[in-house]
Amino acid sequence: MSMLIEKLAGIETRYKEINQKLLTVGNDYKLAAALGKEKADLDPFIEAIEDYKASLEQLEGAQSLAESGDDEMRELADLEVKELKTKIEDLENKLKRMLVPKDSRDDRNVILEIRGGAGGDEAGLFAGDLFRMYSRYAERKGWKVEVLSLHETGVGGVKEVSAMITGKGAFSRLKYESGVHRVQRVPETESQGRIHTSTATVAVLAEVDDVDEVEIPPSDIVMDVYKAGGPGGQSVQKNSTAIRLTHKPTGIVVQCQDERSQAQNRARALSILKARLFEIEENKRHQEQAADRKSQIGSGDRSEKIRTYNFPQSRITDHRINYSAHQLAAVLDGEIDGFIEELSTDDEAKRLAEAGFED
Repeated sequence: MSMLIEKLAGIETRYKEINQKLLTVGNDYKLAAALGKEKADLDPFIEAIEDYKASLEQLEGAQSLAESGDDEMRELADLEVKELKTKIEDLENKLKRMLVPKDSRDDRNVILEIRGGAGGDEAGLFAGDLFRMYSRYAERKGWKVEVLSLHETGVGGVKEVSAMITGKGAFSRLKYESGVHRVQRVPETESQGRIHTSTATVAVLAEVDDVDEVEIPPSDIVMDVYKAGGPGGQSVQKNSTAIRLTHKPTGIVVQCQDERSQAQNRARALSILKARLFEIEENKRHQEQAADRKSQIGSGDRSEKIRTYNFPQSRITDHRINYSAHQLAAVLDGEIDGFIEELSTDDEAKRLAEAGFED
């Protein structure tokens, strides 16, 4: 409680300072805009703090009545004390959540990358299933999905696909999907009815804005230009418009062929490369800040199996939070909010603990 009170006092002090500065800002419009934005960000805090303080005062009054009044008055006061304690607890939880720093990338668009892993053709088919799942989820959310690069397998699967998902809060919802996804099912080509295990990797990258300081020296990039190819390898354009960028320091390779011009594909590929480099730096920062954590939700760790899709039992299990559901068909049709909500709740609990707000 004392830590919460201390943090709230700091916010109130800063809010008063901002209001005082706004009175004397004069014609410094840039400073006025910055102070105005900070004040707007703190307004919800102040409103919640005032409600919290008023509720504490009301609780103190109700407790006094419960101790000194007649029988009828004590009964009414006891009821009010109970209601106020519940309200205060809710307000404390709300304030704690508000005090935990938000992920600055949450409102950004997403670059989604899916690749078939172990399992041959079946892995490619599963990668295609996952891409359809996320596309359907995006459709349910009203987001736009734009394929940037697609390499299909000969049996209707996906070797790898890269897509831009545009929509408010896209990264905040999809960031938990990064990692290795595993499927257990009988492939259509399996005549003996044996269950096979295959994998696909999912990478969710936050689109990097121009204002982000991700500078790549031209000397660090090797650019190859080639003709865009369609399914089966046929050429879909006579001109060389597809772009392949290789980042020499890290070995990262990015390809983009969906746009009609070489310049557009280069811009897209550069955006993806910046997003990958930005994510690498974010991962380093997370690891430095939480070296003692055994698991990192949203860290983009590709080596860890995060979820299993078991077809014989129609069960999906997320291994990070030990959460299972038995609506496999619905999940593969894009109904993944149940998993995202559970992961978000778990992530919030961990961030609260890191901020010192232990339950």
